[in-house]
Amino acid sequence: MIKQNIIIGFLVGLAFNIGGILLYILLFSEAGVDTTFQDAIKNDYLGKLIALGAVLNFLPFFVFIRKKQVYHARGVLLACLVAAIAIASYKIF
Repeated sequence: MIKQNIIIGFLVGLAFNIGGILLYILLFSEAGVDTTFQDAIKNDYLGKLIALGAVLNFLPFFVFIRKKQVYHARGVLLACLVAAIAIASYKIF
């Protein structure tokens, strides 16, 4: 049961991260999503885009904490950790 709650929180964290990236692109970019991603890879700011998307993870984290669903919140933190590792590996390689 605990692993299932962590996995649910992790999936929610990933969904909010992807949603945050898409929301940022739709609000602040004149180009489309595809063009913005290609430009981010070309101009080396994909990590910054992922980090801005991860900011939206504050919402489910604090909702889970308020509802006393600690293991769901741990899953969201795990998703943030995966995003940070992805950014670091992108910058290194």
